[in-house]
Amino acid sequence: MNDSIQAVDQAIRSRRSVRRFLPTAVPKETVAELLELAARAASGTNVQPWKVYALGGEARAALSKAILEKFNQGAHEGREFDYYPKEWSDPWISRRRKIGFDLYGLLGIEKGDKARMKEQTGRNYQFFDAPVGLIFTMDRQLGRGMFIDYGMFMANLMTAARARGLDTCAQAAFADYPETVRQQLGIGDNELVVCGMALGYADPDAPENRLITDREPVTGFTDFRGL
Repeated sequence: MNDSIQAVDQAIRSRRSVRRFLPTAVPKETVAELLELAARAASGTNVQPWKVYALGGEARAALSKAILEKFNQGAHEGREFDYYPKEWSDPWISRRRKIGFDLYGLLGIEKGDKARMKEQTGRNYQFFDAPVGLIFTMDRQLGRGMFIDYGMFMANLMTAARARGLDTCAQAAFADYPETVRQQLGIGDNELVVCGMALGYADPDAPENRLITDREPVTGFTDFRGL
């Protein structure tokens, strides 16, 4: 296996959702480079549906504060599209529960401790202390199939970040407060808030960053035919 293959494989395999970051700054030039690479993702008829708001400093802090105020008050705006199913069944619900149990276990959050669970959920809106917060939007007139294109864009971004020693956490939680996001960023109603992403350097001492999720083996999700 040559060095190029090993480097790509390592970037993919080492990608994880980091939930506590160091305050170490990420230069604007690095963020721009990552986004340029991400934009090489395939998209249907080259539509390129992505729109990104890259936030740092006061801009990031202002968005976090505005959402946290509503979150802590119990206010919930709601997502403008279905991300999760309305009814859960296995194997999906078991996978969802396991990652929750594993994360709370690392953090010492006991079952039923709703206060600490809410506090941990609220950390989403602080971008888990990452110095860079990204908000992804898409024009409403575009078809929902273009969420597939958006996923490839984000995967490129996360892989390129790992190649540079950076970590990320994709955050659907930001789609729960679309009106606040639009108000704080001054964007039009035509833009659908897809999700957010934390970007920075992982805190190596944070217990939550020891979480490694399981993956179904290839034989569990692939039906090989004629191969």
